[in-house]
Formats: sequence, C-alpha cells, structure tokens
Amino acid sequence: MPKTHTTVGIIGGGPAGLLLARLLHNSGIDCVLLESRDRAYVEQRQRAGILEQGTVDALRESGAAERLDREGLVHDGIELRWNRRAHRIDFPALTGGRRVWVYAQTEIVKDLIALQLTYGAPLLFEAAVHAVEGADTEEPLIRYTHEGRDKTLTCDYVVGCDGFHGVARTAIPDGVKRTYEHAYPYSWLGILADVPPSCDELIYAHSPRGFALHSMRSPTVSRLYLQVPNGTDPANWSDERIWDELEARFAVDGDWKLRRGPVTAKSVLPMRSSVTEPMRYGRVFLAGDAAHIVPPTGAKGLNLAAADVIVLARAFARLKDTGSAELLDAYSDTCLRRVWRAEHFSYFMTTALHTDPGQSPFATRLQLSRLDRIAASPHAAAELAENYAGLPTV
Repeated sequence: MPKTHTTVGIIGGGPAGLLLARLLHNSGIDCVLLESRDRAYVEQRQRAGILEQGTVDALRESGAAERLDREGLVHDGIELRWNRRAHRIDFPALTGGRRVWVYAQTEIVKDLIALQLTYGAPLLFEAAVHAVEGADTEEPLIRYTHEGRDKTLTCDYVVGCDGFHGVARTAIPDGVKRTYEHAYPYSWLGILADVPPSCDELIYAHSPRGFALHSMRSPTVSRLYLQVPNGTDPANWSDERIWDELEARFAVDGDWKLRRGPVTAKSVLPMRSSVTEPMRYGRVFLAGDAAHIVPPTGAKGLNLAAADVIVLARAFARLKDTGSAELLDAYSDTCLRRVWRAEHFSYFMTTALHTDPGQSPFATRLQLSRLDRIAASPHAAAELAENYAGLPTV
C-alpha cells in the first residue's frame, strides 16, 4: 500500500479545508488535502453567501479575494420586518465600521481551488477517506482510496473538515467526545430566482404565517427562503404559491414591491444546532461542520468554519516559527468560546423570527416585544449588529 507523509493532512475540500490549506501554504507548512467528491460537485454545492469582515480579511490574506473584491456585494446592514413595520440595523454605525459581504460559497470554493491547484500543496479529488488512526500518537495516519488504489498518508497532524458525517469525528473516542444538539420544528424552503433583488440589503421577516428571508446571490439573482413544516416536499410548492407566500410574509406599510421571476432551483433545508466537544483529541483537530452546525438564520456556518481554520493556521505557524505548541493546545477552548456565542446568536435569531407550530399568543407577543426592543434600543441593536457582522477571531 503506497505510503506518503505530510505535516498536516486535511480531510474535506470545502471552504474550511481549502482556506486552511492556503493559509498553511503561505506560512511554508506542507499539507495534503483529500476530498471525496469530484471537482465539479464541490464547485456546485449551494451553501451560505454572507461573509463576515474577519472571513473577508482571511480570504484577502490568503490571496483568494481578487474576484470577491470585484464582484462581492458589500452590505452595511439588514432590515427586520414585523407587524408591517421595517427597521434597519446599521452595522458600521453600531460596530465601529464592520460590515458584511454577499458572495456565494460556491464562488469562494472555486477561487480557492484554482489557487490551490496552481500554487498550493496537493489537492486530491475523489479521494475517499476510510479511517483516521493513531490520533493519540505522534504520527496519526489517514487511510483512503484514490484512483482505484488504497493508500496511507501519515501526518504530524490531521485536521477534519469533512462535516458532521465525516470520518474525522470517529477518531475521537466516544468516551471523550460529547455532542450537544437541538432540532428545530421547522425547515426552510429555499429558492434561487433569475430576478434582480427587491432590496439593497437582506430582509428578515417575522410574520403570523411564518418566517421569510430575502437574500441575493448577485445583482441579477435573488435567493429567498420560507419557513415550512419539517418534511415538506418542494415539489408541492408551485412557483406561484411560493411568490404569493413570500409577498404575504414580507408585507409592509409603504410602496415596497416584491419582484417575481423564474425560479431556477428549490430545496428544503432542515434546521438544527450541534456542538461537539472537544474539537481536538491528540493530534486530530475538528473544524467547521465536523465540530458544529448552526441554523442558517444568523449567517454563521461558513464564518465559524473560517474562524476555526484561521485560529488553527496561526497555531501551526507559531509552532513552526517558535517551536511552541501553546496555541495548538488552546485550539479547542479558543474556538469553543466563539462557537457557543455564535450558537446562542443563531438560536436567538431563529426563535425570535420563526413561528413555532402550536405557538401560543403569549409566545408571539414575547417575540414582538423582543423585536420592538431592538428597534427602540441602540444597545439591543448593537448587540445584534456586533454578533451578525462578526466577533474577533481570537
């Protein structure tokens, strides 16, 4: 069985694994990145589209932001809607200048892959990882199959960026690993539509009919979501029904109109929260969805993954430059502080804006009171803005 060695073996070619590989390469640290899917699949996966300031800064540092800076949409706030009212949250005014960008995860992945294949360390597609062994030894190994051959990659360290159902999580013994989870009693029906957005910034709408979100992918493509019951089949929602429901949930006093256009994609996204502790065992580290999942309401999933690998890349650079493993040893605790803050914020945004099945009128009035408070209090608005635009990475 062919055997090779690298300093850092990275499992998973999503944005977390790709960004880590770029940051390590820029620090002169060798790595190998293994991705089970083919390149076309990875570059077409529809995921998040909101980038925090810190994520954008890291992409710039990695050399992967040229197209982002040219094509990304800079947003200085979001709009909340409830009771036919609209209230804008001004991020720069409330956070000392921080803002967010709209730039699809698919585009980030394309940019990082192109750089990695041209200038970076090995990136192997269709490399199916079967096991991570020896996490508590000085030379853990990854067993995988590539081009029809079983292979072994020995590493000084392994980083699992391969998601909740990935192999890396299994390297942490059940007696050590603990996972905290929460399932939400609703899902999102998401659509892509070939129509210019009806808004300049994202709209988050609370409605007696359920939550709705108006987002965008570009100046000509809109991305919209509806709260729907778990188990919803998108085929049961006609385009006309979707647009009618969106219009009803976004209703606001004034002359605002929802633009309609051809729907090009529909999907249903279940919503859950999950955190696995610790994020390190021996010489195996977890990052991104392998360690935590958030509901999409707070736009934290991609940004949390980026924050994990930023912390990890700094720790590996410190080890290389000084021989100190202090930052590596602190990795799990450092990241989990941010993870739980983001989990709380995502839970807050989700429960404040969605209508729980069977929700009592009392609970609804509490939601409306919470939204009224954000509109009336600069302190409450600043708390929302600081969390949404992104907390410091360390």
